Amino acid sequence: MPSSLNIWFVLVVSISVLISWTSLIGEGGKSSAPSAPGFSSVSLASSHVESSLEYDFYRQTCPQAEAIVRSSMARIYSEHQDVSPALLRLFFLDCFIEGCDASVLLDDSNGDKNRSIERQAIPNKTLKGFDQIDLIKEELEKACPGVVSCADTVSIATRDGIVLAGGPFYPVLTGRRDSSHSYYDEALAEIPRPDDNVTQTLHLFALRGFDERETVSLLGGHNIGKIGCELIEKRLSDFKETGQPDPMIAPDFLTEMRLKCQDSSSNSTTLLPGMSYLQTLSSSISSGAGFGTHYYRSLLMGRGLLFADQQLMAEEKTARLVRAYASDDGSTFRMDFGRALMKMSSLGVLTGSKGQVRRNCSMPVFTF
Repeated sequence: MPSSLNIWFVLVVSISVLISWTSLIGEGGKSSAPSAPGFSSVSLASSHVESSLEYDFYRQTCPQAEAIVRSSMARIYSEHQDVSPALLRLFFLDCFIEGCDASVLLDDSNGDKNRSIERQAIPNKTLKGFDQIDLIKEELEKACPGVVSCADTVSIATRDGIVLAGGPFYPVLTGRRDSSHSYYDEALAEIPRPDDNVTQTLHLFALRGFDERETVSLLGGHNIGKIGCELIEKRLSDFKETGQPDPMIAPDFLTEMRLKCQDSSSNSTTLLPGMSYLQTLSSSISSGAGFGTHYYRSLLMGRGLLFADQQLMAEEKTARLVRAYASDDGSTFRMDFGRALMKMSSLGVLTGSKGQVRRNCSMPVFTF
């Protein structure tokens, strides 16, 4: 009976989202939001979701699994609100390379110490959230040893973190299994770079089945948390190895970014923690708090922290999406963001007899 109620709940959520989408179109069938295909990709029958994933996959083997993740995340978030953006980035970079298989969590190369691992790739060196996933996995192992995969743990915890940060709820289908392999070379070559132009960014997302609208909505995840100064610093002083700052940054914003990201109290090159997109908006402008559209409004003002972010304004096909997301109350962005994350969570999943279920997320299961 509880499983039937849960399924009914998700169906109600999906229907309500569809109704919200219809209301955004408004009378006369027009909307200021960018045009999009129907909202069917949010439903549990989405063609983008692997058929072998299920809703409430652990209903028989570990029925309390999602409740354990939810309560653990609530406890962690109450003390560390930066867990939400940390897990979102961890989830994104895991799924982007060879699918949502928790390969980025591996801290061992199948016993080969001479082989580099995925989390050592330059784009992944600043990843956080590993300790939090380990804490949640420990709770799951106490309740259901060897049952819930690390890949599902990351996917569910990321969704719950987004909700805790004020973002949208979206259904997470489960049944993923974990990879026994790490993908260092692929991560080094295929993860979007902060200095990519819009053509390269769209290309990398398109290779994974995302169109322009989905790409722009996913990049909106930068609206929570901070962009690390290590990702900004080159743009401030040695853009594209020119020895000069990015000429597209307005002088006042360049000064502001340097104050936030470089220690002016000495001659050291120490980098400070970073900047958020809430900080980029003028204090005279109501920017809201938490999960919202300030990322897109910052881009409209030419105040993108990353070159790749600001590049969304360089082509009309992406700029119109930025304007649309920035122009309403956030409903369109929240819907599209949830839909795109649900699609991303199904990328390249291992299910059935493929993969393994790790008890320790940093170590593969060795078979002899």
